[in-house]
Amino acid sequence: MKKLFLFTSLFFSSFLFAQQTYIQCGKLIDTKNGKVLTNKTIVVSGKTISSVEDGFLNPSDQITTVIDLKTKTVMPGWIDMHVHLEGETSPTAYLEEFTLNDADVAYNAEVLAKTTLMAGFTTVRDLGGTGVNVSLRNAINSGKITGPRIFTAEKAIGSTGGHADPTSGYRKDLMGNPGPKEGVVNSIDDAKQAVRQRYKNGADWIKITATGGVLSMAKSGSNPQFTEEEIAAIVSTAKDYGMKVAAHAHGDEGMQRAVKSGVKTIEHGTEMSEATMDLMIKNNAYLVPTITAGKEVEENAKKENYYPAIIVPKALAIGPKIQATFGKAYKRGVPIAFGTDAGVFEHGQNAKEFIYMVEAGMPIMKAIQSATVTNAMLLDMDKKIGVIEAGYLADIIATELDPTQEVSTVLNVVFVMKDGVIYKSK
Repeated sequence: MKKLFLFTSLFFSSFLFAQQTYIQCGKLIDTKNGKVLTNKTIVVSGKTISSVEDGFLNPSDQITTVIDLKTKTVMPGWIDMHVHLEGETSPTAYLEEFTLNDADVAYNAEVLAKTTLMAGFTTVRDLGGTGVNVSLRNAINSGKITGPRIFTAEKAIGSTGGHADPTSGYRKDLMGNPGPKEGVVNSIDDAKQAVRQRYKNGADWIKITATGGVLSMAKSGSNPQFTEEEIAAIVSTAKDYGMKVAAHAHGDEGMQRAVKSGVKTIEHGTEMSEATMDLMIKNNAYLVPTITAGKEVEENAKKENYYPAIIVPKALAIGPKIQATFGKAYKRGVPIAFGTDAGVFEHGQNAKEFIYMVEAGMPIMKAIQSATVTNAMLLDMDKKIGVIEAGYLADIIATELDPTQEVSTVLNVVFVMKDGVIYKSK
């Protein structure tokens, strides 16, 4: 009986492994070469792409699944390099810091993760939360819940009173004195310890808040909040542990310190000078623009009592600048990585970023490449995702129309496959 059971298990395993899916594509975006191909069939076996064939293939067996996307435009799943899956903007968000338990945050995050995947984003980089994002990543990877592939920074690192200090704005008896364990640093030794703690907690990346921020309970939205020496210690320690560093930055001085110290991505970049743009080009540092977030915080700041009073002037001053700065940076040649800051606005609306990038002067094909091949490279996943080619993971999406002809179609994703599993098919 034991031998029979083993034989049966092996037979069915082989049977399942042999199953294939044919995806017939009217148009297929070749992200590697920046071209739109026509009349192709993607052959998917298990989690991976076996081949891409000319014409619309039809199987000779009764086992292979055929997906008819002959009237759609197919491309690799998008990658968003800046999201916050643990929560979402609302007038009660600041109160919820005191009313939600980690379990509440986790259940909310599960819903937001699924929403993100259904919008066409099969991979994301989560740039800071309470640490629930690590468990969320693990639950998705193990197949327990539905969501995008996550690379997480766990808890962002800030300085005392800075943008990532979790107790800024609290009354004094609640402030305490958070330190490296909580992601708050005030020296080179603190900086090293905080990175090592993030590694211990399960982070894939390190995020620092190099300047003040819009949505933190503090007066300045752009002042530098780390010394160069502290940032250099963070970058060096992160490198020892196989991690890269992302830096939230609105103010120019904080950006310069971050780029000079080896930070790989600058998030937002609102007040970036031409000198900093040139420095980023020289150091091969990438701008993650988050235009959608800038627009959203500006609009929300105009609503009565949406944000605490200390946030409103920052939102009105910084929010409107991000798109114009991105346009200048792109035209100057700064490397661009697609990222939105979803959570600052409603999850699932991430693709609006494409539209705003195009408005600022970036061709849609370049924007799509920034959300696929560029981001895959930054995540050290360029041999696995971002391209539809034999040997790559089957992360495949489709839009109703061709975005190179009608950019707004990015908001109408009709098909989503991740790791060879279909999650959405209209």
